[in-house]
Amino acid sequence: MYRFFFKRLLDFILSFIAIIILSPLLVILTVIGVFKMRGNPFFVQPRPGKNEKIFNLIKFRTMNNKKDSKGELLPDNKRLTKYGKVLRSTSLDELPELFNILKGDMAIIGPRPLLVKYLPLYNEEQKHRHDVRPGLTGLAQINGRNTISWEQKFQYDLEYIKSISFFSDFKIIFKTIKKVFIKEGINENELDTMDVFKGTK
Repeated sequence: MYRFFFKRLLDFILSFIAIIILSPLLVILTVIGVFKMRGNPFFVQPRPGKNEKIFNLIKFRTMNNKKDSKGELLPDNKRLTKYGKVLRSTSLDELPELFNILKGDMAIIGPRPLLVKYLPLYNEEQKHRHDVRPGLTGLAQINGRNTISWEQKFQYDLEYIKSISFFSDFKIIFKTIKKVFIKEGINENELDTMDVFKGTK
């Protein structure tokens, strides 16, 4: 019952309350982002959601658009700004995703939404990560975030999907809050963008 009804209801209620309470912070970060990023403070990108339905994920931008001599964007770790590192270390860059949750594209807890181009690369088991709505945080995020391998990340995603419950979600939320505020286990590598997924051999 929780998985098929109350989870979505709680996501809607909690995201709505969070947006109201955090609206001053959202406005402040938007204004600061305009100056720090010299333009659009938002990062919007198509991502696959439940049943691989594509939606537009929205976050605060953490990287600039600097290019090399050939006119190509520099690697992500070269474009991540000091301001961006602050946003990532505090997870403030994720706040706009509350609107994705309110709309129903995402859930508070679930596998993180990855790139559309990865869809053909998943094996039959990994494809099941799209049986549920992607989440703002999840089991993989409290167990290493970007420091663990893709295979480990998918294992955590599938483990979560097989045992969704109110208590498991509450536990993940609690550990996420602890991780963010105490910065437990957060290091420089964890703030970097994950290496490109090339499929499981």
